[in-house]
Amino acid sequence: MSETSQGIMISAKAAPLSFRRAEAADVDAIVRLVNAAYRGDSSRAGWTTEADLLGGQRTDAGEVRELIETDDSLILLGYQGPDLAGSLHLKREGGSAYLGMFAIQPTLQGAGLGKRFIDEAERIAREEWQVQTMRMSVIGFRQELIAYYERRGYRRTGELLPFPIDPRFGIPRVEGLQLEVLEKRLGA
Repeated sequence: MSETSQGIMISAKAAPLSFRRAEAADVDAIVRLVNAAYRGDSSRAGWTTEADLLGGQRTDAGEVRELIETDDSLILLGYQGPDLAGSLHLKREGGSAYLGMFAIQPTLQGAGLGKRFIDEAERIAREEWQVQTMRMSVIGFRQELIAYYERRGYRRTGELLPFPIDPRFGIPRVEGLQLEVLEKRLGA
């Protein structure tokens, strides 16, 4: 159960989820959602927290604004009624799409919303962008998150990337952070 902006309790499983693409007016709400889902004590209400691995922020208004304004890039928003339930970034990169900065409100995690977001992102990539592969990168220490994506058809590529050392994206609290690249072939 979660509380709406009007103070009404709703079930995440029962409430319909509607999607739309983010606009400039959504920047602040997206920044709040993404930072709440990944960092700090608020993120501990969900299972996707990175609070033990990284401090600081996950994103800022400048990055989110740039992602919204860039060609072949969008931020997908999902609402339950008037309430922002989650967001993700999708970018076309040649013959593939990249899925990143995926965030569900921490109190709504575990209710099946993530699967619905991924399904919609894959539909956009396949039907609107005509790409056949979706890629993403996940912190290698996040084995439970990698397993979640594997259950949704993503596979490990063996490609590892250095974690970006930039306070805009977080301050490492542990040594050896790397990003592991996952990908999925999208059906026709």
